[in-house]
Amino acid sequence: MPSENPDRTSVRVLRRAGSVLGRGRSAFVRGWSQPRLRWPKRIAAGTVVLLVVPVLTAGVSLRLQYAGDPAPGTRTRERDAVWLGHAWVDGRKGEAQLAELVQRVRGTGVRDLYVHAGPLEHDGGLSAARYPKARWLVDAVRRELPGVRVQAWLGDVLSTEGETGLDLGEPATRERVVRSARQVLDAGFAGVHFDLEPLHSGDRDYLSLLDAVHAVTRAHRAPLSVAAHQIDPLPSLHSVAGFVAGHPKWWSQSYFGAVARRVDQIAVMSYDTAMPMESLYGGYVAQQTRLALEATPRGTDLLMGLPAFHTDDMGHHESAETVAAAVRGARLGLSREDARRERFGVALYVDFAATPGDWAAYRRGWGAPKSD
Repeated sequence: MPSENPDRTSVRVLRRAGSVLGRGRSAFVRGWSQPRLRWPKRIAAGTVVLLVVPVLTAGVSLRLQYAGDPAPGTRTRERDAVWLGHAWVDGRKGEAQLAELVQRVRGTGVRDLYVHAGPLEHDGGLSAARYPKARWLVDAVRRELPGVRVQAWLGDVLSTEGETGLDLGEPATRERVVRSARQVLDAGFAGVHFDLEPLHSGDRDYLSLLDAVHAVTRAHRAPLSVAAHQIDPLPSLHSVAGFVAGHPKWWSQSYFGAVARRVDQIAVMSYDTAMPMESLYGGYVAQQTRLALEATPRGTDLLMGLPAFHTDDMGHHESAETVAAAVRGARLGLSREDARRERFGVALYVDFAATPGDWAAYRRGWGAPKSD
């Protein structure tokens, strides 16, 4: 957490920027005698201001989003989830690990386990050899954790930003993905959970795929769930990011809503934000929660992702992106937008990286029953 008031910090830097601009204005009057020396300085000063002021403004805004107290009752609705690794269905996990998982999940609001059963082949197919222990896991969870569902997590790299990957533009590929969804339901999984990345905002082929798969899951009385990209924190930011970096990280809010209308659950991957401080990250999650609530139909479960992993790189600072900050941010966003909404939860990513501290932060901040 920062050691000083962020508002004071921003004011101080803005004053410094104003001082730079002031010197630039006086230099403009005197500078005709030395134009080659003055103009580069003025341009550099102006560039600094153009870069610094928007960043400071955004930072102050996110810090304010993290201020205040969550509304009473913004606790688990018992619609939470956990992403689980592939070891649960390929034979590497056994009874001892299952007992540990049961201990962690029991007494929380976790209702869904997204178990990695893929990845899909680039043509959309799925070999049953990838999940030989699926029936063991499904039966064990049904026995030890009544009411908890085991969904098949199916993912793949899309060809949207590379030469290889799954191409949703091919009707035959989409049809094979539909068959793969039917296949895992027939194998005993209680639902289908897609995580296909990088998925660009506005992709109509993805919407067509969801329509087709949803018809299958409805027939099986099973949920269709998806992992979703974050929503533009500023209008059309995904377009700017796509133009500058070739990677439109965010979805537009309208596209998020179009996806949410086609599924039973939508889980926002609200991590890998590059935020440098816990307060800014928590404010960002609060903002994302509000934007997602605005776009998600009341009949669809909305889940906000919790970063229960501990890598440190340009996109993820583990000291900033904590489970505690994400839970508090989600509660603040829920409090401000729709505190009584029942179809809302959180989802921990991911079981094999989560620490006891992550589970404790989830339980302490969100996982207690609503009556507590």
